[in-house]
Amino acid sequence: MNMELRGEVRADTPSVGLFVTCLVDLFRPSVGFAALKLLENAGCAVSVPASQTCCGQPAYNSGDRADSRAIAMQVIAAFEVFDYVVAPSGSCASMLKKHYPGLFAGDPAWEARSAAFATKVFELVSFLADVRGLTAVDARVDATVTYHDSCSGLRELGVHDQPRALLASVEGLALMELRDADVCCGFGGTFCVKYPDISNAIVTKKSVAIEESGADMLLAGDLGCLMNMDGKLKRRGVAMEVRHVAEVLAGMTDTPPIGGKL
Repeated sequence: MNMELRGEVRADTPSVGLFVTCLVDLFRPSVGFAALKLLENAGCAVSVPASQTCCGQPAYNSGDRADSRAIAMQVIAAFEVFDYVVAPSGSCASMLKKHYPGLFAGDPAWEARSAAFATKVFELVSFLADVRGLTAVDARVDATVTYHDSCSGLRELGVHDQPRALLASVEGLALMELRDADVCCGFGGTFCVKYPDISNAIVTKKSVAIEESGADMLLAGDLGCLMNMDGKLKRRGVAMEVRHVAEVLAGMTDTPPIGGKL
């Protein structure tokens, strides 16, 4: 499917390092390809450093600051050469942008370096809208969708209006707002492992709200949230497509949805 971007996109050609994320790499590579397509069509020169690894968030959230710092050093070294660092994940982007500087506070060799790196980091959709000036996409997806606001993207990076504005430009798409769209899905990375009963209760409520939306497709900007919600929906027997928002904005919905169809 051919797809072009519309709007007053800036004419310069910035270099962008695409931070793919672990979950995209291991479970949903199509999200990475969708992100690449969107960025290139927005006028960016995109590179995907082969040396990239995890952002370090699982170790960070578990209190392992030593390994978090080691991972952060590797990521910064791999990506600081680019004008921008973009991730199709509010969670990972927030780790890079908001928490890396704190890991190196007071470190004469890394404090300024990590702070400079953090200024370059953006979540994918916010980068397209806020930095590249994208106002619409030329894509068609015949579906009624609902959108979940992932915690990190919403609360730490301010990602809310941007995906809705771009989704509104997709031909054939109708957006049904989700009740309590800004409430956590219960994944929370290691939270769902440490507190499975609480996590299950949260995602159960979320899945009921998703079903009640009347949509036939669920979208979000974080693959961890999407996989968690998709798993609960399928266990409840709810037949709904679950996709990353980038796949819809890029017009790349020919691949099976997350978890396959019920």
